[in-house]
Amino acid sequence: MKTAKDKILTSASTLFYNQGIAQTGINAITAHADVAKMSLYNNFSNKAEIVAAYIQARHQEWLGLYAVREQQANTAIERILAVFDSYCDHAEFAYENGFRGCGLLNAAAEFAANTPERDAVKLHKDEVEQILSKHLKDCVQDQTQVPNLALQISFLLEGSIARAGLEGTSQKIIQAKAIAHTLLKQVC
Repeated sequence: MKTAKDKILTSASTLFYNQGIAQTGINAITAHADVAKMSLYNNFSNKAEIVAAYIQARHQEWLGLYAVREQQANTAIERILAVFDSYCDHAEFAYENGFRGCGLLNAAAEFAANTPERDAVKLHKDEVEQILSKHLKDCVQDQTQVPNLALQISFLLEGSIARAGLEGTSQKIIQAKAIAHTLLKQVC
């Protein structure tokens, strides 16, 4: 059975993704979660705390998707391409209003530069790039190329996610994965 905190976070996540953070108020979250407002304040001191929990939950969700894909991979190239697959998994999720792109980037777009929310999203994106670097180190002969290659693949990935969000489908991520695979065959 879900706790009130779980219900609140699940509802906030759904509403934040579908409507945006600024457009989602505390009353909407409690109504969607079917909990009393006091339950919300017993678990979160304010909306900013809910937003922080949402960003952390999205990050952990993606890490979980990646962990499953990584376990299925046998080579460094497959582990790199698994990053694309895990984003496809996110894109193919049955969102109420369809796929609208990366939930973390959508959240970051609602906040000013140098805010805790944007910094949290940046940490996630940095971690994805570190995952790419780690696996590139396992297959690239010239290790001096690793930082630049990780950056290129990261940019390819992020661009494909933005386009996938615009189109509401994972097709651009799949195409970007094929481009990354071609690149990787040249350097690994």
